Amino acid sequence: MTAPRPLTRPPRLRSGDRVAVVAPSGPVVAERLDAGVDILVGWDLDPVVTPHVRGRDRRFRYLAADDAARARDFQEAWCDPEVTAVFCARGGYGAQRMVDLLDWDALRAAGPKVLCGFSDITVLQEAFALRLGLATLYGPVASGAAFVKDGPTREHLRRTLFEPETVRTLTSATARAMVPGTATGVTFGGCASLLAAEVGTPHARRGGHGGILVLEDVGESPYRLDRVLTQLLRCGAMDGVAGIALGSWRDCGPYEEVRDVLFDRLGGLGVPVIEELGFGHGDTSLTVPLGIPADLDADAATLTCRIPALS
Repeated sequence: MTAPRPLTRPPRLRSGDRVAVVAPSGPVVAERLDAGVDILVGWDLDPVVTPHVRGRDRRFRYLAADDAARARDFQEAWCDPEVTAVFCARGGYGAQRMVDLLDWDALRAAGPKVLCGFSDITVLQEAFALRLGLATLYGPVASGAAFVKDGPTREHLRRTLFEPETVRTLTSATARAMVPGTATGVTFGGCASLLAAEVGTPHARRGGHGGILVLEDVGESPYRLDRVLTQLLRCGAMDGVAGIALGSWRDCGPYEEVRDVLFDRLGGLGVPVIEELGFGHGDTSLTVPLGIPADLDADAATLTCRIPALS
């Protein structure tokens, strides 16, 4: 079984850094991408938009480009020695189709850099953790509505990137204990349905022993969410987790029904659980470091990184 362990932290960003915007999954809304790039420029970064970010595959309109093109854009961006961070433009669907086309030896040789994204990007983040031993950021995408429209979402990401020691404790106005208690472990996880979809692949964890599992999702009705969580339980992906932090469950149904499913599937693990911590697909979204040792205090409704997310 694979136990989460502290991963290599990429360097923090600095004024003037060149960063790349890539589309490993779905197509973007052009106006929101432009607004997102402007935000990065406003942070005194030098964003480079890779060739297929503004495209759409001719056959499969839910993809930004064909698999080879999306993989090539990602790899070239990551392996560019001038690029210090790679921001995903959008989630959606498609990372599973391109992840096995990446040259992992080349990615490893390029050294640690920031990878930021969420939702479908969970696939890449799990692969980076298991194949490269690299910590990543489960945070806003460059053309996402929360990133473009919500000031607190942007500011939390900016501080995580440039001043990570100032945002080591994550909480929200809605956060509270679903199951009381405290735990310590290395953060891992992401979008629940993507973690379930990865089961049986080369990048799937064989257990979560000692880790702090972060989970959220979007558009999964309660019975489908039940199925996703049951799959993760049955395959052993949650075996031995130390604690769980739950984010947003947008468009998954009335929260009372969603909460019943979450408590039924997770409450019996005997570990502390925080609900509504404020990350994921919400209108406001915190950036959660993955691969970082952290303390979860369900009673205080906090997740505190023991070290800054970036070095």
